[in-house]
Amino acid sequence: MLHPVKQQGYLQTGQTSCHDVSGTQVSCAGSGQDAEFQNGVAWPTPRFQPKEEVVVDRLTGLTWTRDANLHVYPLTWQETLAYVSEMNRHEVLGYADWRLPNRRELRSLISHQTKKPALPEGHPFQNVFPSWYWTSTSAASNTAYAWYVNLDGGRMFYGGKLQYYFLWPVRGEGNQTLPCSGQIFCYDDKGKVISCKGSGQDGEFRQGKGWPQPRFEISGPTVFDRLTGLRWQKTADLSGKKVSWNDALAAVRELDSTWRLPNINELESLVDSSSQSPALPRKHPFEKVRDAYWSSTTSMFEPDWAWALYLKKGAIGVGQKKGIHFYVWAVS
Repeated sequence: MLHPVKQQGYLQTGQTSCHDVSGTQVSCAGSGQDAEFQNGVAWPTPRFQPKEEVVVDRLTGLTWTRDANLHVYPLTWQETLAYVSEMNRHEVLGYADWRLPNRRELRSLISHQTKKPALPEGHPFQNVFPSWYWTSTSAASNTAYAWYVNLDGGRMFYGGKLQYYFLWPVRGEGNQTLPCSGQIFCYDDKGKVISCKGSGQDGEFRQGKGWPQPRFEISGPTVFDRLTGLRWQKTADLSGKKVSWNDALAAVRELDSTWRLPNINELESLVDSSSQSPALPRKHPFEKVRDAYWSSTTSMFEPDWAWALYLKKGAIGVGQKKGIHFYVWAVS
């Protein structure tokens, strides 16, 4: 028997309230929702430590520019990478190791308890633009596309690298609370594989906690993820069909009390950014993997909606809780 990891490889979402299908706040006790369990690496208090024009995130160990919109105007993906390279050449703010964050690094700033922006309450950042910000991670489903995160509400999707979005540089190796994304190659804005050296892309730095080998340990009908310490059902379709959010929570309650509906960070922890259809690590042991799954995390942008993982691509979006939209995958 392999030994489990001691530190969880995913962060708490920050959600502290529970909401029913109409968006009304309810008691968390017995709800099965994210805020009842608050699983993941806990946020320190204070979380952020400002140091003049930079801010250290004590949760991840990463250092961000205090100004979240240094360039003011949006750039293409390649222009963004070039801008960060110029920052290093000129040692902006006294450092020469800035980079464009990968998708997990940028998402680590998101609070699922806030909106406009979806950043932790009381954060010290300035000029946060309520729109999409580029990451350094290309989309495996179309490598001419890259991932971006919306700081207004917290969604994560991908789009063509020739589109114009904002940038927020980061530096530092972090403290290993965040796993690496899984991306190992680099691509130009047409999707062609290029050398990673000097590219400034996710595939060059591969920042984050490395994945254990083997990552998954099968035990009968369950699978233990040695990266995060989570145990998943091997059959990734508890209900056998798409269901509403309430029905997803109810389906998990029918299992023994160790099981629950995963929060959105737990679901995202399964994603391998080098894979698609599904966006899971190659040679994963799961069966009946579906295209999208409910999480137990409410969208605070619209509390009658909940977060979901689109596992075919690895995107993070939302669905209206009353709608029969997504599948169920239990975790413990």
